[in-house]
Amino acid sequence: MKQLNSSFIVLVLLITTLIILTLTVSAGNSDHSTHNKSTTLHSEDYKKAYFAGGCFWCIEYNFEQLDGIIEVISGYTGGHVKNPTYRQVSAGTTGHIEAVEIIYDPQKISYDDLLFELWYSINPTDAGGSFYDRGEQYRSAIFYTSEEEKLLAQQSIERLNQSGLYDKPIATELIAFDIFSRAEEYHQDYYKKNPIRYNFYRFRSGRDQYAESIWGDGLHKNYPSQEKQTNKKDNTKISTSKTGTYMKASDEELKKTLTELQYDVTQKEGTERPFQNEYWDNKTPGIYVDIVSGEPLFSSTDKYDSKTGWPSFTQPITSSSLTEKVDKHLFYSRTEVRSKQADSHLGHVFPDGPKPTGLRYCINSASLKFIPKAELVEQGYEQYVNLFEN
Repeated sequence: MKQLNSSFIVLVLLITTLIILTLTVSAGNSDHSTHNKSTTLHSEDYKKAYFAGGCFWCIEYNFEQLDGIIEVISGYTGGHVKNPTYRQVSAGTTGHIEAVEIIYDPQKISYDDLLFELWYSINPTDAGGSFYDRGEQYRSAIFYTSEEEKLLAQQSIERLNQSGLYDKPIATELIAFDIFSRAEEYHQDYYKKNPIRYNFYRFRSGRDQYAESIWGDGLHKNYPSQEKQTNKKDNTKISTSKTGTYMKASDEELKKTLTELQYDVTQKEGTERPFQNEYWDNKTPGIYVDIVSGEPLFSSTDKYDSKTGWPSFTQPITSSSLTEKVDKHLFYSRTEVRSKQADSHLGHVFPDGPKPTGLRYCINSASLKFIPKAELVEQGYEQYVNLFEN
């Protein structure tokens, strides 16, 4: 009996120890969870603001350069369809507006500062869209979440109307905030994921040129709380020189972003080896864009096997996407083909192609980037999806 009691006591002690250890681990986990919750992006110390100003890629970029901004999310708001897609919104069928959700630290940047950055980023007098993007889904708007935000926005609009900066009244709408739907992941931080494509789009939109014409040297400098707000524009952004209506990366930046062969072909009129290049035998449906700028050039629907070992096409996507010049580098003249906006060397065009054009655009793979049909919308080329619908 004594032996039994001793064993029983040992068993009880073991069970008690296990219970204490379990409770200790649970308490530690509970403390850890509480700590994590207090340091998430959606901390109660932060606030949210909702603005629309056309392309959310551009609005997201502008706000993410400011001190006090925790996160900027691209999405849609103001519509009547639950969880809309980009294609639905861009078609204007849901009533949504492209917008951003801004999570910010009010101790570092004020709501009034955010309003100023919105004015620096848009044309507030345009009621029909924003720059390159037309339609109600691209109009500018302030979605207020409180009466205080509404009042601040009204006062800011009134100051802007009285400033004499614009020859038309402010058309930016004040709308009570309802529901914000996060856009597809490929739209988030688009300027980081696709810098060449983003910069090409942004410059052609005219957004920055317009802002500079209105604000001049005061652009991004006249925040109400400037004494505690410094703008930290990304110093690594591609430096540019203007070629027509295109912002082209500097030669130094091109050397960093292109391979040696891509640089030699596009910038030095080089030629890659036949049958030893990336796209000569590619049969996947999709479009081919300029490796430098992302501008659309050719479609797989016009591609054919010319037996030369280089990608060959009967025609470009549009005649305005290319320029031609006489090439006398060899003992006979050829017609060189270059991209319209980035002025990249692509290849040559010859009059020995098949019907219907009788032309053969003989292009270097190194000057191209291929966008598969399945990724057209994801990579921002949704307007070309209809090329493959028949």
